[in-house]
Amino acid sequence: MPVKQSSLIIGRQPLVEALQSGKAIDKILLQKNAVGDVINTIRQLAREHNVPIQVVPIEKLNGLTKANHQGLIAFAARVQYMDLQQVIDHVVSNGELPLFLMLDGVTDVRNIGAIARSAVCCGAQAIIIPDKGVGALNEEAMKSSAGALEQIHICRVNSLLKAVDTLHLNGIKVFTSEMRAEQNVFELPFTDPCCIIMGDEGKGVQPYLAKAADHFFKIPMAAAFDSFNVSVATGIILYEAMKHRMGK
Repeated sequence: MPVKQSSLIIGRQPLVEALQSGKAIDKILLQKNAVGDVINTIRQLAREHNVPIQVVPIEKLNGLTKANHQGLIAFAARVQYMDLQQVIDHVVSNGELPLFLMLDGVTDVRNIGAIARSAVCCGAQAIIIPDKGVGALNEEAMKSSAGALEQIHICRVNSLLKAVDTLHLNGIKVFTSEMRAEQNVFELPFTDPCCIIMGDEGKGVQPYLAKAADHFFKIPMAAAFDSFNVSVATGIILYEAMKHRMGK
């Protein structure tokens, strides 16, 4: 899909101003061997705002724009990223029971869009994503979500494991799927504050992250097939959560 020029932030000073103003940015492409005081400032601001930097050859930048990019181009985000603790505080202060999602290695933007759509339909309040290793929340993701990505809190963090710690400190349990788990999805304590970790279809949830979960579950299947698509599996899980909470 061609990149809309309006979604690009081109040049050093425009990027510094965008970062300082708190503008949501998906990622920064930085030319290999680019140097200068402004580059150091951009690196520092990117760290403060959890914006990933990808080092690329100049040909990559030249292929995106004919303008004088000064060695870097950034992609403006379509959503406003939120602080996880602030979102937790907001949800709780509204008298809501936290139901969050965490995406680990989900790179297909169509899956992310479909997941967001199910999340909004089933009453989830937030999606937690890492600053690297996840599909960009771009035009295609927006289209796949039917606008749901603009109706749910998106929390981007630099460590999913630290995010799990934050959830635990706030009394939010963490669930993750495991094909060999004894507990079925419909047996989970969804009436508790909870967050569901969804992993890459091939590798699943990373072991170090799964180890931090409070409950492991499986989605029973009628046929001995591989597994559900990640967005379909997420819809099933969220619907179970909604059923439990409506029953309560």
